[in-house]
Amino acid sequence: MLKDNGSSTSTPDAMRKSVGVGAVVVIAASSTAATTSIGIGLGLMAGVVGLHLPAIMLLAFLPVLGIACGYGRLNRVEPDAGSSYRWVGRVLSPWLGFLTGWVNILATIVFMAYTTTVTGSAIIQLVGKAGLHALPGVELDADSSLQCTLIGMLVLVGATVVAVRGLDLAAALQKYLLIFEYAVLIAFCGYGLIAGDQPFSLSWFNPFELTSLSTLAQGMVLAVFCYWGFESVFSVGEEVRDPKDATRGGLWSLLLMLGLFLFAGTAFQRVLPLDELADNGATGLAYFAEKLADQPLAALPLVALTCSAAASLQASVIPTARGALAMGRDGTLGKVWMRLHPRHRTPSTGTWLITGISLTLASLSLVIPTVTELISATVNAIGIVVALYYALVAIASAVRFRHLLREDFVEGLKAVVAPLLGGSVLLLVGGYLAWTFYDSTDHFELAADNGWFELSVPVLMIGSGLLAAAWSCWGRRSPYFTTNN
Repeated sequence: MLKDNGSSTSTPDAMRKSVGVGAVVVIAASSTAATTSIGIGLGLMAGVVGLHLPAIMLLAFLPVLGIACGYGRLNRVEPDAGSSYRWVGRVLSPWLGFLTGWVNILATIVFMAYTTTVTGSAIIQLVGKAGLHALPGVELDADSSLQCTLIGMLVLVGATVVAVRGLDLAAALQKYLLIFEYAVLIAFCGYGLIAGDQPFSLSWFNPFELTSLSTLAQGMVLAVFCYWGFESVFSVGEEVRDPKDATRGGLWSLLLMLGLFLFAGTAFQRVLPLDELADNGATGLAYFAEKLADQPLAALPLVALTCSAAASLQASVIPTARGALAMGRDGTLGKVWMRLHPRHRTPSTGTWLITGISLTLASLSLVIPTVTELISATVNAIGIVVALYYALVAIASAVRFRHLLREDFVEGLKAVVAPLLGGSVLLLVGGYLAWTFYDSTDHFELAADNGWFELSVPVLMIGSGLLAAAWSCWGRRSPYFTTNN
């Protein structure tokens, strides 16, 4: 791609190089949505790992860091909107590359659908703190999938409008949201560490005290899900002025997430007994805040949660549209995904299509009646898929840069050994959790706690990806499947 001056494009199909390392960190941090993960995810994880939240977050960070090293090295030599889809396709197999891109897009769409509901739940909780508990003929319920989804849909549409406008505006808006979120989160968690009445224990940081392999596997998948999103910076590599900025941004955001998760996990366990932490699910952050402050101060974490959920919706649609754009350019998806906005040079058509699919899926998810159950089912399903495509990228990095083990051992450790170890861990964890779901029941039921139902989502993602790849190869006759061999 020809370079431009950052304000105009030199070719009709080029996107603007409009962001630097600061904006990249903001996009990655918004995609990982630490406040949302802390606000609704810590209670879910506590129900699995007990009082070992800091331990599981630290343990999951290690393989993700290894995989991030692989992402960074691949991005340095080939920045591309398709990122993992393109890298895996060229190094391992175009079929595996297509599958990586496909499940990445589907997982993000599922995440957006669930985050739409989470956003609506946060808004209902927030207006409830302001004294609004009902609308004409409707009692507001923060655990009602229907009410939360309808409200969240409006937020998703607004986030999409900003995303179409361009990365510079999206990053600028998200920067101020992040500053507010983290200031509130750090203030409340810092106070919680001091004021909490639950005795502190170093065992909270000891992963060897986890009770079983199934507990470890499910806890790891949930924790990896919390870190998921750092790689979004590599999907905007063509719009970053220096490809190294994307690598730096991804690694810095991961370190930031680790610090926040350890800090918040410790604070939550200082304030809340295990049963209260595990029982509050989607309202965990609000419950935590009410233990520490009176209204209106106790509502601030809910405002932060709402900002985080809204920002993550926007940050999710941005890389997903660009991944679809890359697949459209290769002819593996239709040309509609390649259309750029005539003024803003963003993949506007694809952005709106992804939003439309997410809204449709959010509507279908209403078969799960409560937000807490929806979160549990979605996070487990996405976690297995994320473990798979992270591992594929890690293997691609190890294969492509294996020569570094002879030429530069330190670089070889970062580009080959670390990604390979991280990918192997996630494959083992994801595979074991999938087997646990399969072995947990003998029938299928449309319920969040049914193992076959939870397993059906990643199976459908992977199965549909293989069918779509076959159509792209033999139906569309995409050159991607021949030039990458």
